[in-house]
Amino acid sequence: MEALSRAYGDEALAAFELDFRSDGERRRLPLGTSWQVPFEAVEPVRPFRWDKDTLGFAGWYYSVTARNHVGYESWLERDRLILLDRDPQVRAISSQPFWLHWHDGRRQRRHAPDYFVRLATGQARVVDVRAAEDMDQRTREAFAATERACEAVGWEFEWVGRPDPVLMANVRWLARYRRARSGQPAAVAEGLLDVFGEPKGLREGAALVGDRIHVLPVLFHLLWSGKLEVDLSGGLLEAGSLVWAEGRQRWAG
Repeated sequence: MEALSRAYGDEALAAFELDFRSDGERRRLPLGTSWQVPFEAVEPVRPFRWDKDTLGFAGWYYSVTARNHVGYESWLERDRLILLDRDPQVRAISSQPFWLHWHDGRRQRRHAPDYFVRLATGQARVVDVRAAEDMDQRTREAFAATERACEAVGWEFEWVGRPDPVLMANVRWLARYRRARSGQPAAVAEGLLDVFGEPKGLREGAALVGDRIHVLPVLFHLLWSGKLEVDLSGGLLEAGSLVWAEGRQRWAG
């Protein structure tokens, strides 16, 4: 790891290489000449497939942020993808955006981060997903190398594990209503924003706007988008969950 430990600043720009696919073409370039590539728009460097005898569970998730399907290789990656899709600071997401290549002082290594994220500020963030109990030495070294490469070019690096189970259960439910069509008709959405100007129970407020069969999908879409708020970590969503309009105080009075 001695050689890797020196890979900071200008040295890192040559010590690391990025191998990626763009417009159907495979490229491998030094970090210093490739970091400005819009990796939020590149193709995955490896396929997403599920095989009977593998531990992973790959698939595609339709991201309303990316307006496209984004791949994942496990349920844990899918959950993180849902959270990224709901994050108002996230503007674009790609999965398996590149292979990062480096030499660790003993042998050549490579690692494909799980996600590349473009934030509203223009900043880039590289995200790796792995449960803490599944971390081993090789993974720690790969994440450390990825973080060092990110530091050299001013990207953020984030390792994330398992999310809070209650939060995740609620966000998975709301994700069913993430598409814009769930927020229609506009008159129902406007009615809900008005009704929840003062905090009320979820079912109580929905009933004041109209038939719950028609109102609840719109309500859940507004909760997904953050225009209505609720405590997603305090308990599973239920009829009495307190809901309030964005920017209002949680407690009336």
